[in-house]
Amino acid sequence: MIRVVLTVLVAVALLAAATPALEDARATTTAERLEAETDRVERAVGGLVAGSVSVGDPSLAARTTVIVRAPSGFGAAPIDRVALVEIGDGGGAATVESGVTDADVALRYRIDGGPERTAPIAPGGVDAAVAVDGGAIALRPGGESRLVLRLVDDGGPTVRIARVG
Repeated sequence: MIRVVLTVLVAVALLAAATPALEDARATTTAERLEAETDRVERAVGGLVAGSVSVGDPSLAARTTVIVRAPSGFGAAPIDRVALVEIGDGGGAATVESGVTDADVALRYRIDGGPERTAPIAPGGVDAAVAVDGGAIALRPGGESRLVLRLVDDGGPTVRIARVG
C-alpha cells in the first residue's frame, strides 16, 4: 500500500514539474504555426501579383482566396485574439518578432494573456503594396477564417485583403 501511495506522489510531483515546460512548448508551437500562416498569405500575395495586372475597379480586379487557420486543440495554447492589421495603424506596443521592417500588414496576436506579438506579412520580390481593406480584420482565434485578396491599382499595384464571411 505504501508503494502505491509513493508512486502516486512521485507521479504527481513529476507532472507538476513538467507542466511549465509543456505550457511553454504549447505557446511556442502556437506562435510558429501562426507565423506559418503568414507565410501562406505571403505566397498567395506573390502568386496573385506575379500572374495578374492591377486594375482600378475592385470588382474587376484579379482575386484569390486564402484560408488562415488559427491553431487549436491539445497541442496549441489558447489564443486571446488574432487579427490582420496595418503596421502603421498605431495599434499599441507590439513587438515585431522577425527583423522585417518593410511590411505594410501583419498578423497581430496574443497567446494566453501574454504580450501582443506581430508577424509581418512582407512578400519579398513583388512590386506591390499590401493593405487591409476597411481597417483591422479580426480572425477566429480557434478556427478558420477565409480571406479574399484583390489586386487593385491605388496609385500603384496594391493587394487589398478583406475577410469573407
